[in-house]
Amino acid sequence: MQKKFSSDRYDPQGTARDDVSRRHFIKGVVACGTVAGAAGLMTGCSGDGDGGSAPAGSAERLISINVNGMSRNVDVMPNETLSHTLRNKLGLTGTKLGCDRGSCGACTVMVDGTTVNSCSILTHTVRSANVVTVEGVGGANGELHPVQTAMIEELAPQCGYCTPGQVVSGVALLQRNPNPSREEVRQALAGNLCRCGAYNNYVSAIVKAAGSA
Repeated sequence: MQKKFSSDRYDPQGTARDDVSRRHFIKGVVACGTVAGAAGLMTGCSGDGDGGSAPAGSAERLISINVNGMSRNVDVMPNETLSHTLRNKLGLTGTKLGCDRGSCGACTVMVDGTTVNSCSILTHTVRSANVVTVEGVGGANGELHPVQTAMIEELAPQCGYCTPGQVVSGVALLQRNPNPSREEVRQALAGNLCRCGAYNNYVSAIVKAAGSA
């Protein structure tokens, strides 16, 4: 009687391989790769035991950035975007991620008073700047900014996903132009996409807030 072998115990020529199965071999390779990857990650995070200082020629990992008027120490990778740092390292989740390509404006923050898409700049580039997120536009005791109040009154937010970016863009506009026209507001919000199409509501809210901002 011919002996039967499982399909994973044949080599390409169809001969039996009782010493090791292909399935077991693949499992071993995957396991070794996982261990090696974890070891590399641990090594990278440890900073070679020197408290996070970087080797010569590489970017420093432990840096300090000013966010919403506070100096924050944070461990930042050389290729880490500001949106990632704000959301995942500092817990400032008001900054939303939409396209992650600098097109939708959901991640808009102010850097030294200028609006930027935080998904498109590296955290290391703002180390000497003042960053303001939607959490930092209101009063020290949690009071809403006039732009936020006006948006509520004008029923501007629909799904609300784009609202933080719209707020930051509106606040930045009123800081440099306290009495904008509707057309100037539209231009200032041109980089903030609203999936619900509530553009007129947002424009009306910022025009309304102009007198009290």
